[in-house]
Amino acid sequence: MIALKRIAQAVLVIALAYVLVFLVLAAIPGDPVSAQLENPQAGYSEAEKAQIRSFYGLDKPVLVQLLLSIGNALRGDLGISLATSAPVSTTIAEAIPSTLTLAATAMVFALLIALVLGFASQSLGESRLGGLVRSLPTVFLSTPNFLIGLVLIQVFAVQLGAFSIIDPETAGSTTFAALTLAIPVSAQIAQVFITALDTTSALDHTEVAISRGLAPVRVFARHLLRPSLLPTVTVCGLVVGELLGGSLITETIFGRAGIGTVVQKAVTSQDVPVLQAAVVLSAAVFVGVNLVIDLVLPLLDPRLRAPREAS
Repeated sequence: MIALKRIAQAVLVIALAYVLVFLVLAAIPGDPVSAQLENPQAGYSEAEKAQIRSFYGLDKPVLVQLLLSIGNALRGDLGISLATSAPVSTTIAEAIPSTLTLAATAMVFALLIALVLGFASQSLGESRLGGLVRSLPTVFLSTPNFLIGLVLIQVFAVQLGAFSIIDPETAGSTTFAALTLAIPVSAQIAQVFITALDTTSALDHTEVAISRGLAPVRVFARHLLRPSLLPTVTVCGLVVGELLGGSLITETIFGRAGIGTVVQKAVTSQDVPVLQAAVVLSAAVFVGVNLVIDLVLPLLDPRLRAPREAS
């Protein structure tokens, strides 16, 4: 019952995002079709202009356009690109694999970086090196990902030849592009993870384990890791939005043809249907990931199930 309620809330959020994005984009003056029709050099007659506007639905009131757009979206029809006349679903589908690969790889890297920083912070304690490790998330967070990307390209592609900047879809290029995206994202995860580890390490059972002389790896794995996962998993859902937003800059730097590139071209050409589909897709991914995390959290901490079961 609780799961169905969460799913219904997620669907409602996505529907509201669809309507809001449509109305905001509809309020922006101009579009590529109108610009082309009003170009004197194009030579369209008034009848041809009316026919083209009717084909794209631009001759109808905004509310009617919204209702038609919702009806078409429910049937899986996202419309036609105003700039290329290609189906929007095709344009988005062609870009999804590249962005999905980049975002998933970046999330794996971000989790690994946060895990290493968390373990190092506990192993090194209050030493100078431990303080340096604890300061790294702040450095990562304050460093723009475009700067990280340019440095990685200069060092590993230009000087060391570790990957090719000509073919951006190779494994090497994808790895360094994901690393560019992962470093700032890992900072937020690491900060929450380290704080949770500090809280857990101060508990009695952890202090007893340390006093028994257990190795730091065993203390970390058996006594610190699982209790610290709850806030860490929660923040992972929140950084998905940063992953999607950062993909635009990262894809541009590495020349990848993903959702970020599609959004950039759609903004430049005022291609409203493509831009709307990309924004709503991003919102759906963000809501979907947080829905999954919300359903998984009670499995990590049984205490979260008690209030729900009692109700």
